[in-house]
Parts: sequence; C-alpha cells; structure tokens
Amino acid sequence: MKTVEQEDRDLAGGLRRRDPSLIEHLIQQYHYRLFRYLLMLTGSREQAEDLFQETWIRVLERGRQYKQRWKFETWLFAIARHLAVDLLRRRKPQSLEALLEPSGTQRRFEIEDTASLSAFQQAFQGEEAARLAALLARLPASYREVLTLRFHEEMQLDEIARVTGTPLSTVKSRLYRGLATLRDWMTDKGL
Repeated sequence: MKTVEQEDRDLAGGLRRRDPSLIEHLIQQYHYRLFRYLLMLTGSREQAEDLFQETWIRVLERGRQYKQRWKFETWLFAIARHLAVDLLRRRKPQSLEALLEPSGTQRRFEIEDTASLSAFQQAFQGEEAARLAALLARLPASYREVLTLRFHEEMQLDEIARVTGTPLSTVKSRLYRGLATLRDWMTDKGL
C-alpha cells in the first residue's frame, strides 16, 4: 500500500510526464466537484463547460509547475478560479462584486446525484436544495464562493485562502458573515 507521500510523488511525476491515464483518472475524480464550482462562479452551464475544459488543458500545460507539497485539489481549484475571474473580467463589470455576479442570469447551484435516492427523498431534497440555492443566490459572490468551497467542496480554511488568493482572516470573515446572513434569512422565512 502506498503512503500519502508516495502518492503525492507519483501524482507530481505523472503530471510532469503528462500521463494520459493519470489525467483521465483525475478528470473522473474531480469532474462533479469542479464543474459544480465553475457553475457556481459563472451561473452559466455553457461557460462552466468551457472553463472545465480549459482548466484541464491548463493542468496538462502546467503540470510541471505542480509541487507535491500542495494539495492537488487546491491547485486545481485555484487554476479554475483564475480562469473564471479572467472570463468574467472580459465582461467589463462595474464593480468587484460584478466579477463573480453575472447580471441577469438565473443561477442553478446544485447538480444532484439522485441515482440512489427514493422518489420521495429526491422530491424533498430538490425542494430544500431549491430553497437553499435561492438564498445562496442572494448572497454577495464573495460569501457564496467561500461557503461553496467550505461546505460543498469540504476544503479547509487555509486551502480556501490559497484558492481565492485572500488572507485567512478574510476567508474566516466571509464564512462567518455568509453563514450569519443565511441564518438570519432562514429564521425570517421560518425554515
């Protein structure tokens, strides 16, 4: 059985060699999570699909830059975020908030894996997910991004800081404020 250190070494080596089987394995492993994150950032399935492909092209091109001391998913999500921000900047937004908040788009944040749920569970979870998605859509993009990385992607706070390029204290503040805002909204609506 391989140690974590050996797996990290193999990953770094495979990326340097552009090992097709490793890349295929990584795409399968991170497909759902990465696409969901890009969908949350862009609010557009088409843009998320384009950025998803561009992210993996960058992983191939820049695999030599990956250092085994980094957690791969943090590196991957940072690449995806930079591409998304670059795309959104080309839209010439009026504010920083607009960089992650496309105007006039209806957002769908959840891509559900419903294969193993009963019809009742699917309906109930769909209603709950729709309510939560509606509340999340009202949050400022900076709060929404931190909440998504923390609770959907289960990243640690220091990893979120690296992905977003913000200080740890800022990540903590955005997480706290985002959760507090959601809690207030949920209390007001009796959820």
